[in-house]
Amino acid sequence: MNLQTLANELPMPVIGSPLFIISNPDLVIAQCTAGVIGSFPALNARPAEVLEQWLIRITGELDAWNRAHPDRPAAPFAVNQIVHKSNDRLEHDLAMCVKYKVPIVITSLGARTDVNDAIHSYGGVVLHDVINQKFARKAIEKGADGLILVAAGAGGHAGTTSPFALVEETRQWFDGPLVLAGSIATGEGVLAARAMGADFAYIGSAFIATQEANASAAYKQALVECGAEDIIYTNLFTGVHGNYLRPSIVNIGLDPEHLPESDPSKMSFSSGGDKKAWRDVWGSGQGIGAIHEVPGAAQFIARLFAQYQAARQRVAA
Repeated sequence: MNLQTLANELPMPVIGSPLFIISNPDLVIAQCTAGVIGSFPALNARPAEVLEQWLIRITGELDAWNRAHPDRPAAPFAVNQIVHKSNDRLEHDLAMCVKYKVPIVITSLGARTDVNDAIHSYGGVVLHDVINQKFARKAIEKGADGLILVAAGAGGHAGTTSPFALVEETRQWFDGPLVLAGSIATGEGVLAARAMGADFAYIGSAFIATQEANASAAYKQALVECGAEDIIYTNLFTGVHGNYLRPSIVNIGLDPEHLPESDPSKMSFSSGGDKKAWRDVWGSGQGIGAIHEVPGAAQFIARLFAQYQAARQRVAA
């Protein structure tokens, strides 16, 4: 699969980012059949045996869609693998990706040649999350096919570099697939990512506020009500800096303006790990000011596409 070619063939060059706890087969299938790449973290399927059930369902339903809609084939899907030493499921989950020939694998928190080789063994493509040039170069050296540039303002674990600088510096040495993450929630944002030199826009927070997403009603409503000023950047909850919604921090009795620093060793992605931080403290990017309702994923994507087309026409005029 050539991702750069695919970016030009899809109705809109968008990847729905894998949302820990939140992404599920319902959301992924809705994304793919609406024409954008859907994804989910392998760790969302719990216990581990559930991952195979999810892969059977997703591949089966997308195949059925393609047979019924040969003129509007579904976009491929992706699975996110946490390549961190505390993820004791990685070997099992990677084997499932190989067995079901997952088209795209997104790797995070660690770049490993053996993981990339396993995905390449059946023709799969690897995209790796990075926040700076050091990690970007390391990922490509170890065999990743493309990079997801997680810029300032992205939800969850995010960097602090401007998307303009991050894309520009990466394009000086890398001409392969680039995906840009950070505050993208509109069709105009998708077009801007393309104009900067990225092949795809990476959208996360806006998909949390969809009907299919496995997020609480309170979480979704907070996304509707909050804006960029309500995002707090801290490493307290996982040991790695990320962006979180202020109301959820207040709800657990903490002062968002006076949060202590955490030790990176606190980060854990073991199969038996405590999900409390992810359940009670809500990740979010700064682009949530564009969220005003909680539609179905297909409805949101249709609106995104209309915005994208209108923006293209304005630029061409």
